Amino acid sequence: MLSVRQSYTVTVSEGQDLRRKNRPVSRSVLTSSCLGLLINQARNKTPQGLVGLRNLGNTCFMNSVLQCLSNTPELRDFCLRYRHRLDQSCCRAQAALTEEFAKLTQTLWTSISSTAVSPLDFKSQLQRYGPKFVGCYQHDAQEFLRFLLDCLHSELNRATVRPKASTDDCDHLPDDEKGHRMWNKYQEREDSKVVDLFVGQLKSCLTCNECGFYSTTFDPFWDLSLPIAQRSSGEVSLIDCMRLFTKEDMLDGEEKPTCQRCKARTQCTKRFTIQRFPQILVLHLKRFSKSQIHSSKLSTFIHFPLQELDLGEFSLEGGEPAVYNLYAVSNHSGNTLGGHYTAFCRNPALGQWYSYNDSRVSPISPRQVRSSDAYMLFYELAAPRLHPHAGHQTILQEL
Repeated sequence: MLSVRQSYTVTVSEGQDLRRKNRPVSRSVLTSSCLGLLINQARNKTPQGLVGLRNLGNTCFMNSVLQCLSNTPELRDFCLRYRHRLDQSCCRAQAALTEEFAKLTQTLWTSISSTAVSPLDFKSQLQRYGPKFVGCYQHDAQEFLRFLLDCLHSELNRATVRPKASTDDCDHLPDDEKGHRMWNKYQEREDSKVVDLFVGQLKSCLTCNECGFYSTTFDPFWDLSLPIAQRSSGEVSLIDCMRLFTKEDMLDGEEKPTCQRCKARTQCTKRFTIQRFPQILVLHLKRFSKSQIHSSKLSTFIHFPLQELDLGEFSLEGGEPAVYNLYAVSNHSGNTLGGHYTAFCRNPALGQWYSYNDSRVSPISPRQVRSSDAYMLFYELAAPRLHPHAGHQTILQEL
């Protein structure tokens, strides 16, 4: 681990005079600078985190996701405290994208002006990882989120030795113990702040209809893509979509798996349950569908709770609590031929909801948060678990 006295070279945004460009500054001084500026903002009632992002040409998908992540309290504090620098010292990868992401987050939360900032430096670095983001093309926000989180995880992965994944020594174990063992094996290879926050574990149960053979697999998930349930009334609930996602499905025809006992492809039933809930649960509503003829979008209004989303029925009996509070929504308006992304975020400092529409930031009421444009829902566990690499309160709680 790096010493507190370890020096870093920091590049800051224009308008911030607390740190000079390319001047070595200790981590303690950097953290104190951020804390000092936030304290001054709190005393002067200067808005915190209410800064828009300029559209660089069809980059509304990126701006929407970045605002949702910026309003993820623990991830924001991870950047404001420069803790990403400590995690970088544990891995071998160059962390240029993480640096730009952290710098952008710091600018959004420490800017002394409400003028929108440009994410150009971040996008330029992102393009080095994903050439598909070169230019001014529209992209899917959920695909971008997964790509970005995967890149940040790769740069911050604390696992220096990554043993090959194997389930051979777990098949004989009871399901709960097997799931726990598989999660530990996963973390031996994939261990970062991103995993701490966003990754959960899904349990898949497969039952052969011929011989009754039962098998389970456990896989990590970074978000859940939920099919949209349909009701005659035209309005469905988020719980309806979760029940559709976890309902027992029949695998027949070309979907038949090979039964380990029958040694042949047989008709089976499959069902999902959530073995381990993440601290930050991202629910992707599958509004877009593609066929050989055309693409379409579902504009079904889905009722989702802003507080106390209880997902206990989708976990194992006697499993861990699963009550979540909503803090951000990525919205898509329009159709498959053209559209626009925005974000609704609950400011963690003020406790109020705001609309982030590229450069424009404006307050909204809680009743405006739900709409038929909701595309990704960001929920935080109501009683966050303590991670071995955590152990600190949020910066704004300390003020």
